[in-house]
Amino acid sequence: MTDIIDELSWRGLVAVSTDLDDLRKALDAGPVTLYGGFDPTAPGMHIGNLVLILTMRRFQQAGHRPIGLVGGATGLIGDPSGKSTERVLNPREVVAGWADRFRAELNRFLDFAPGPVSALLVSNLDWTGDLSALDFLRDIGKYFPVSQMLGREVVKARLEAGGITYTEFSYQVLQANDYLELHRRYDCALQLGGSDQWGNLVSGVDLIRRVTGDSVHALATPLITKPDGTKYGKTESDAVWLSSDLTSPYRFYQFWINRTDDEMPGLLRVFSFRSREEIEELERDTAARPAARCAQRALADEMTALVHGSEELARVVAASQALFGQGDLRALDSAALEAALAEVPSATLNASEVRTGGLPPVADLMDAAGIVPSKSAARRAIAEGGAYLNNVKVTAQDAAPTLSDLIDGRFLVLRRGKRTVAGIEVRTI
Repeated sequence: MTDIIDELSWRGLVAVSTDLDDLRKALDAGPVTLYGGFDPTAPGMHIGNLVLILTMRRFQQAGHRPIGLVGGATGLIGDPSGKSTERVLNPREVVAGWADRFRAELNRFLDFAPGPVSALLVSNLDWTGDLSALDFLRDIGKYFPVSQMLGREVVKARLEAGGITYTEFSYQVLQANDYLELHRRYDCALQLGGSDQWGNLVSGVDLIRRVTGDSVHALATPLITKPDGTKYGKTESDAVWLSSDLTSPYRFYQFWINRTDDEMPGLLRVFSFRSREEIEELERDTAARPAARCAQRALADEMTALVHGSEELARVVAASQALFGQGDLRALDSAALEAALAEVPSATLNASEVRTGGLPPVADLMDAAGIVPSKSAARRAIAEGGAYLNNVKVTAQDAAPTLSDLIDGRFLVLRRGKRTVAGIEVRTI
């Protein structure tokens, strides 16, 4: 079996760690219990969280036991790491609802079948919810030198940016206590997290050493960024969520398809479970035939099947192909078609427009949907043989669809050339 540390290193998944030689020895000696924490400070998990989840999955496949910790308590505060300003505190009932979703999402990626490395799901609210302020200060706080806490990068950054409240300043103590509790309860000896959390991770290592005398480990994965250095899904509006009600499977699939060739080596190593040989072959194919987008399609297929299932992948691929003229639009699942059209330029016709004047000419619709700069440009596209309605070439300048052309009784699909697609929704009632 491949050494898990060697595997993670090749994949670029080790940003920083406690002593790697000691960690390797512990992993070689037998199953190690490890954990990763997820604070419900958003409506769901996104692909940034997926890096940690899949790293935990890799450890489990290598014969180690993962614990997924949902921060029912720490989610009420929020980790200040990577934040330049104080978080807005969410209501308790909102955090509780998000925590339920996080648990359901973690269930999809880790193996909970009975056995020596069966995954666990826990909430830190179980041991933090009833912890009094006095007990917190006497039993935990006394182990944290203020000078050391002030030296953490996230704290220094916030102090330089204008300050940090005691609430967020104390976050590292709460996370460290989580590691101590998991060490006591389950003999957990490794914490995983993102590199922006490194201060929190080593706080837990220090706390366990001070309280129990035991040596434990921490390993941080790098933050996954675009070639320009910005995070994927840096804001909630462009986040790629793992739940289909937040990001449709079609949009999820297209996210991977639309990555640049320069992004693919890093993304394949971090997200794909293909072997080194398979990934390197995909990289060679991409370099030799960039137009084929072999790596993008392979990763899109793998990630969509993993996150949404093979049946949903089949629907998404069928919708993607049909939208660009390679399949029967009328054979598509209506939800898949609607999700696909939500990702392209579109326009809507209301019932009164349909009743009073029928459906406008294709040239007008192309202009309304924004896939041509003007109606005259649309007419030129028709004259040159580059305009399509529902994947059928439009040949007449005054061609206009009828109600019978509507797909699923609602939609028209317009295309200019091979790749420029738009949707028209016609509301007949």
